Amino acid sequence: MLLSLSQLLMQAYPEDLGFLRIFQYLTFRAVMAAMTALLIGLAFGPWVIRRLTEMKIGQPIREYGVQAHLGKRGTPTMGGVLVLIGIGVATLLWFDWTNRFVWVVMLVTFGFGAIGWVDDYRKVVHKDPEGMRSREKFFWQSLIGLIAALYLAFSVSETNALRTAELFFRWVSSGFSNPLPPQADLLVPFFKSVSYPLGVYGFIFLTWFVIVGASNAVNFTDGLDGLAIMPVVMVGSALGIFAYVMGRADFSRYLLFPHIPGAGELLVFCAAMAGAGLAFLWFNANPAQVFMGDVGALALGGALGTIAVITRQEIVLAIMGGIFVAEALSVILQVSWFKYTKKRYGEGRRIFLMAPLHHHFEKKGWTETQVVVRFWIITMLLCLVGLASLKLR
Repeated sequence: MLLSLSQLLMQAYPEDLGFLRIFQYLTFRAVMAAMTALLIGLAFGPWVIRRLTEMKIGQPIREYGVQAHLGKRGTPTMGGVLVLIGIGVATLLWFDWTNRFVWVVMLVTFGFGAIGWVDDYRKVVHKDPEGMRSREKFFWQSLIGLIAALYLAFSVSETNALRTAELFFRWVSSGFSNPLPPQADLLVPFFKSVSYPLGVYGFIFLTWFVIVGASNAVNFTDGLDGLAIMPVVMVGSALGIFAYVMGRADFSRYLLFPHIPGAGELLVFCAAMAGAGLAFLWFNANPAQVFMGDVGALALGGALGTIAVITRQEIVLAIMGGIFVAEALSVILQVSWFKYTKKRYGEGRRIFLMAPLHHHFEKKGWTETQVVVRFWIITMLLCLVGLASLKLR
């Protein structure tokens, strides 16, 4: 919004307001988006926490969980609303409203946030620790993910909405067999010029899998004070660098990446997400004054997945978000093995002491702070590995 306003003012008063050209710089707007989101979060955080407390929106704790967590019962949840407010306001203020990719990411983020809101609402109002049932949640996640996937399949490689529509109708008229341009191929990190054509159906499936998978993976990780939000900040910031590179024709050509016109504007969203996340961490650090809840975790995971798809860094997201992947895999393996052994031996057996993975380490004797900080350190190292793929190709 401020970009458009500055352009209008410079056209009206070119000699007096030339200094507003600074708004044309993407890096400046990204820094300002981060600062705006951070200040909004810090300013409104206490008010949001008070409101959640007054509304008695407290976190229910499972009786069969880690006993040390029982003391957290009643801590306000749904604090992810604070993160979404910061992201929404800062992004709308500082990004170029004509950029289609940011709107797609916003749609996924707030769509998944709405799913998380319903889930958290059922937990705190109906006093049901399970919240929205898995099938219902998966259906709505899949619906939003597929809508985003269908649009991105034809827009990632094009420069505007008209060319996107032309590519779509060309695919339809070809009998659904027309291949996508090379920009939509799956990139393999650390190898020069190695990519795999996905086709329309492959692209849509992979995009759906990445968006829905990342959303649930972040949600599984959100179980300890500060555990999920800092990795989201780090991974999101790293993806912002990829977006900036992919959006610049000169940088992408030098680093042997496909040029994705318009992807650079996602840097503003990533910066806003980082600022809002740091503000939330101020209140979520141990001992937490507020929990993120599904409204925040599902939304942020969906945002990371969508940005990774647009920047063609799906594999790099899995590397940098290794903690999220490990948390999700621990749940899948635990549940699958338990069901298999119960069916075969009549008694369910476990691989981990408790899933998700962070609870396993708590059961092993790690303190909550040890688990959180060590997972942060691992994420930082993995982000550096992912960023190394910018040059090591």
